Amino acid sequence: MMRGLSLLPAERNAPTSSPQLPAAASQPSLELLIERYLTQLEVRHYSSETILLRRKYLRYFLAWCEDRELAMPREVTRAVLQRYQAWLYRYRKAKGSAPLSISSQRERLGVLRSFFHWMVKAGAIGCNPMADIDLPRLPERLPRGVLTKEEVEQVLAQPKLRFPRGVRDRAILEVLYSTGLRRMEIVHLTLSDIDLERHTLTVREGKGRKDRVVPIGERALAWLMKYVDEVRPRYVRLPDDGTVFLTQGRIAFHPNHLGDIVRNYIEAAGISKPGRCHLLRHTVATLMLDNGADVRHVQELLGHRSLQTTQVYTHVSIKKLKEVHSRTHPGAKLTRSAERKAATLTEDDDRGEGAARD
Repeated sequence: MMRGLSLLPAERNAPTSSPQLPAAASQPSLELLIERYLTQLEVRHYSSETILLRRKYLRYFLAWCEDRELAMPREVTRAVLQRYQAWLYRYRKAKGSAPLSISSQRERLGVLRSFFHWMVKAGAIGCNPMADIDLPRLPERLPRGVLTKEEVEQVLAQPKLRFPRGVRDRAILEVLYSTGLRRMEIVHLTLSDIDLERHTLTVREGKGRKDRVVPIGERALAWLMKYVDEVRPRYVRLPDDGTVFLTQGRIAFHPNHLGDIVRNYIEAAGISKPGRCHLLRHTVATLMLDNGADVRHVQELLGHRSLQTTQVYTHVSIKKLKEVHSRTHPGAKLTRSAERKAATLTEDDDRGEGAARD
């Protein structure tokens, strides 16, 4: 029996909400259907990262079912799924540890929703027990940190340019800041994706397996080509697959390694705002909107499928709102008469304090 998660004692002994139905001899088990589902994702050209994540979450669910002796898809009813949702809400990795975040609970249930939808289409079950399960509501949160223009320049100045690694890291930071690429998109960037004449980068199979072309500024492109021409040849291992950014071990970056490098430079600049590569991505969107960019252009740059995702940054971009507030709010400006009155009140308070002390 699988033990993918530590289970609460009450949940181990809890009875099922409905009696188990006898499964037909020809009906495949949940475990087999999960493997067929993941194979279909591969056939449909889903990314390896997406398949790996869905496999993990489905194996967690399978372990939970096996601890309750649920092995066949017909046994997983709506009531069972509601119990699983409640279990996710109560789950702790260790005694006294924090619960799963709302987004993590929602993601795990979303994977189940896709799996059960596929089972209906595949004819493994007659109806979808996940269809009426409401997912947890996500709070509408703003990005946790955004750098100012001055802070970005402080970060960019941190790499030690007398070393090849410093030139490489400066190029990475410049490309992140200029283009707003995700860390996975930086990792997968190849030499053929750089267009020197058009000053663009082509993002191959970004999030959602979608290609897009993004502009890159002159400064960032200059640093990128300095790295490509002077430093990258030292890191290349033949045969050269064209990956742009390479480690000192002559291999492509792991996304976490790239994130750690960016985080180290942010901390070296004396900035305590949370985030790694995505902090620069948030900053790109916010500063562009502050300077008058249309939200749809920012959406295209960042590769967001939904405009609603990009509009989060319009709430962070405060410059225009401050200008409108200053221009239209009747109490926004301190008039000369109000200034004189405030000064008079302050002088009276000072005299009163002096008399009280005397």
